[in-house]
Amino acid sequence: MKNFGLKCLVGLLLVASSGECAARKWSLQDCIDYALANNITLKKTKLSETSALEDVKQSQAALLPSLSFSTSQNMTYRPWPEQGSSTIAGNYVQSSIDKVYYNGSYSVNANWTVWNGGKNTNTVKRNKLSAEQADLEVMVTANNIQEQILQLYIQILYSSEAINVNRESLKTSVANEERGKAMYEVGKLSKADLAQLTAQRAQDEYSIVEAESNLRNYKRQLKQLLQIVGDEEFDIVVPETSDAMALQEVPALNDVYEATLAQRPEIRAAELGIKGSELDIKIAKAGRMPVVGLSVGAMTSTTSMSDNGWGRQMKNNFDIGAGISVSIPLFDNRQTRTAVNKARIQRDSYMLDLQDKQATLYSTVENYWLQALTNQNKFKAARQSTESAQASYELLSEQFKEGLKNIVELMTGKNNLLKAQQDEMQSKYLTILNLNMLRFYQTGELR
Repeated sequence: MKNFGLKCLVGLLLVASSGECAARKWSLQDCIDYALANNITLKKTKLSETSALEDVKQSQAALLPSLSFSTSQNMTYRPWPEQGSSTIAGNYVQSSIDKVYYNGSYSVNANWTVWNGGKNTNTVKRNKLSAEQADLEVMVTANNIQEQILQLYIQILYSSEAINVNRESLKTSVANEERGKAMYEVGKLSKADLAQLTAQRAQDEYSIVEAESNLRNYKRQLKQLLQIVGDEEFDIVVPETSDAMALQEVPALNDVYEATLAQRPEIRAAELGIKGSELDIKIAKAGRMPVVGLSVGAMTSTTSMSDNGWGRQMKNNFDIGAGISVSIPLFDNRQTRTAVNKARIQRDSYMLDLQDKQATLYSTVENYWLQALTNQNKFKAARQSTESAQASYELLSEQFKEGLKNIVELMTGKNNLLKAQQDEMQSKYLTILNLNMLRFYQTGELR
């Protein structure tokens, strides 16, 4: 009985916890934090950054000497040795007639490139710049994801409010239809006019279904961006969106652009690309320089033809050697010259890439600025239009009751009101979106 009660309690807790998870509502910051931690595209970009850091470590290790150990073990079989003669086997003269003999050698070698025209040190610097560029690419991807999240978030807010507007419109249509039925019963309204009121009510129902479908689609897109799988309900926090948010002062275009140039990662990445190409030129020019290297080695050997034990042999045969090598390129079939020219061409390409990114960035900022300014002006006009349409419709509705206005005038007034409300709502959310985008490009922060 106790076990049964415990199971019931656990089951209730599981149901409660699952209901709490399903009822979770995501704020804009929740969406951003989750996407930055789970988005697959962003994770792949971070792997590229990790790979670039490995290149840095490898190039730094190339500045150090290399060390290797080698050994060889050889067994020789001579089935028909010449009697009474001597043969050379390794470093020993074989005077016996052994058919099988063994040789072993052991060596430790170290090599160090002392100087190669600065190629190794410049490669380290180049790889560090590449790692910085990879880090900036992560930031570019993160910024793109945040922009998409904000756009979808605003669309969800807009779609949610659109549903509410359409529902209010439906209530009005239902009330008009009921009123029309009553007027039809007393002969004050024709059957054709009643049918128009019914069609209006059906159209509003259709608009609600369509708006709900749009809302679900935007939520699906946001879930996909967040890499959320499963059929659990997904909903967002609906913050307060006051008219004041859409009436904020639009910042000056040049101020936004100048601030954007200073902090956008794609611009900094392009600038690092130019610096990296300068190092590529130096690395290519190093092909004309001499290469100086040092080598140190120690070796010993053993053989079965010696009467000494292995330990004695390894001591007696122990050698230490050191050397210096200098390699001076004289003619390399134009390889160095071609490498230098290609590095310079790549530098010119990076400079053009920077100009292109600057122009693209200016166009993007200018578009957001124009959209913010235009939609803000539309919003101001739409508010007045909504107030006028509301007052006009209320007057038409009263006159319709008194039989002073016909059904066409009533429906036209209602459609005008609905359109004014939708225009006001759309311009409001578009203004808020574009103002937030300008702030994001200017400061790198979303709120």
